[in-house]
Amino acid sequence: MKTLLLAIALAAQTAPNAGPALPQEDEARAQDLMREIRCMVCAGESIMDSNAGMAVDMRRYVREQVAQGRADGEVRQALVERFGHEVLMRPSFDARSAPLWIAPVLFLLFGGALLLATMRRKRRG
Repeated sequence: MKTLLLAIALAAQTAPNAGPALPQEDEARAQDLMREIRCMVCAGESIMDSNAGMAVDMRRYVREQVAQGRADGEVRQALVERFGHEVLMRPSFDARSAPLWIAPVLFLLFGGALLLATMRRKRRG
C-alpha cells in the first residue's frame, strides 16, 4: 500500500513538469535538443540528465517550443539570449569563442615542439 501511494505521489509530482504531450517524432527532437542544452544549476550536465528545478522548467520550455513548431536553431537562440552562450553544451565557433577552440591546439603544438627540442638536446649531449 505504501508503495502504491509513493508511486502515485511521484507521478503527481512529475506530471505537471512534463510539459505538453508531443508526438513521438517531436518528442525525440525535443530530447535531442535537451541533450545539447546545459543545466545552469548543475556542473556539466544537460537538462535531459538533470533533476534540478531549473532543468525541469527548461525541459518544459523546450517541449513547448517544439510543440509550437519552432526550429531547433530558434529554440537554441532563445535560450542563448536568455542565459548566454554557456547554456550550450557545444558552443558555436565565433570570434568570441575562437581562443577557447584554438588554445588547446596551440598548447599541444608548443608542448610537442618543446618535447622534440628536449629530446634532440639529450641526444647530442
